[in-house]
Amino acid sequence: MQAIILAAGMGRRLGDYTKDNTKCMVPVNGVQLIDRLLGQLAKQQLKRVIIVVGYKGKELREYIETTYLSPLTSHSSPLKIEFAENPVYDKTNNIYSLAIVKDKLQEDDTLLIESDLIFSERMIPMIVDNPYPNLALVAKYETWMDGTMVRLDDEQNIVNFISKDAFDYNDVDSYYKTVNIYKLSKQFSQQKYVPFLDAYTKAVGNNEYYENVLRIISLLNNHDMKALPIGNEKWYEIDDKQDLDIAEALFADEKDVLRKYYGRYGGFWRFPQMLDFCYLVNPYFPSRRMKDELRANFDTLLTEYPSGMKVNTLIASKCFGVSELYIVPGNGAAELIKVLMEAPQGKTGFIRPTFEEYPNRYDKDSQVTFVPQNEDYRYTADDLMAFFGDKDIRQLMVINPDNPSGNFIPKADILRLAQWCEDKGIRLVVDESFVDFSEDYATNSLLSDEILEAYPHMAVMKSISKSYGVPGLRLGILCSADKDLIARIKKEVSIWNLNSFAEFFMQIYNKHEKDYQRACAKFVAERDNFEQQLRTIPFLRVMPSQANYFLCEVLPPYKASEIVIYMLKQHNILTRDCSGKTGLNPDKQYMRIAVRNHEDNSRLVEGLKELKITQ
Repeated sequence: MQAIILAAGMGRRLGDYTKDNTKCMVPVNGVQLIDRLLGQLAKQQLKRVIIVVGYKGKELREYIETTYLSPLTSHSSPLKIEFAENPVYDKTNNIYSLAIVKDKLQEDDTLLIESDLIFSERMIPMIVDNPYPNLALVAKYETWMDGTMVRLDDEQNIVNFISKDAFDYNDVDSYYKTVNIYKLSKQFSQQKYVPFLDAYTKAVGNNEYYENVLRIISLLNNHDMKALPIGNEKWYEIDDKQDLDIAEALFADEKDVLRKYYGRYGGFWRFPQMLDFCYLVNPYFPSRRMKDELRANFDTLLTEYPSGMKVNTLIASKCFGVSELYIVPGNGAAELIKVLMEAPQGKTGFIRPTFEEYPNRYDKDSQVTFVPQNEDYRYTADDLMAFFGDKDIRQLMVINPDNPSGNFIPKADILRLAQWCEDKGIRLVVDESFVDFSEDYATNSLLSDEILEAYPHMAVMKSISKSYGVPGLRLGILCSADKDLIARIKKEVSIWNLNSFAEFFMQIYNKHEKDYQRACAKFVAERDNFEQQLRTIPFLRVMPSQANYFLCEVLPPYKASEIVIYMLKQHNILTRDCSGKTGLNPDKQYMRIAVRNHEDNSRLVEGLKELKITQ
């Protein structure tokens, strides 16, 4: 068997990364794609590797000859490497690169590989060891994929190649994406592929793709080409800077993997089949009916401007039952937090550990911090009044339930704290983004005109992303009977700070409110079940929570980072290492685990149980 690597392309979409080198010379986490690929091929018993070069071909060839073919280098390879050149790489496509080596293609069974790929070490043996002579590695369609799609029959025969023009989003459940790693038998190349390649290029030209020839062959209904689905094996095709960024996270070393994932602050839908137990949303809302209504209005919402602040304030008032004078909607709570916290208020009380977006937006010298002195980080309204009573603070920040501890102060006690703050002239800011996950979710919110008017120094923040399960909409609200505060914030944010989808969500929410209440009830039951499952893991001490996550102490000899990396690498599950978070005991290890639906939660627990077995 031999391998042919197509490496002639210019890689324009990678910008500066390919200014002086072809795509396969781009490093991923410090290792160039070509080095990774040749290292994987060197483990196979290949007679030769043929590399078709074009753009920056001289530089690529010199690098490979110096690095792998010189007897003086420590990187010398057992591979026999040959080169072929596509001199018109800028005027042709990969069908011409393959046509250049069509004679060599017919001399042996061949692995055909595109050079802009990164993939797991198991994938080359997977295709080489498979008994079928003509085989394509394929992956179930994901939203990030682009390029050639195929359809399979029940026996994994490729029955059609789907071109970009024929792609139909209504059919994506039946699509597989070609990974661009093929195995072609010598006989197939001689009798089918090369004859069709010659005819196709003669009729259509050279600015085409070699997969088009396979598509024509598949239409003959003789099942020459089988597909081998790769399951959960990791791979990525690197066409642009964003692809490179994602690939670096997918294939990061253990010392860098968490930094690369956590530093993305979301967007994990770009990682195929990964379960995200970091970010905190309601797994049971929006309902299917609400999603259908959003989908039905997609074209309008995408192509029309949203309303300005005045109209969106009216809609938010209707949606959340608060007077227009008392509410301001934001582009996520983050926009409102920024405006609220960056206005000087004098000394502000914070409770740690907490959601760091609040203290990070505030002058460090004006922060007064309370840290609960118990192993579960529990505290009450009385604890706060006792601690801050003599601290001369002008503002007190309370997240209820708190993040990451899950501590919850009952509504009656929060109102006692609000009255205490009123008496002292302290602005109380309550972030109740997680309150709808509490056991008495239907009555625990502070969002009513009556409550706001009774405590005019209080402001209530709520991220709609969390309990309503719509983080992609970027929607949050801030409510207060302090009309001057609300008016100031409205002036400081953009008049068009909401997108049309967020506006429409608020417009239709009330008719789906019963579904929301059912979702909250279902969530509370699932959280109780999940807590019991987590408590069966002997190396976790699970702290009680009224939010949609659990703070867990990781018991010796385990470390939180070890567990998080294991779950990511072995089970494609991302959890949060909280060990370095301010306010947590620095001598102990902690992780935060979100609550998802029952199926996902069970999958996480089973993964943790396997860790216990393997260690």
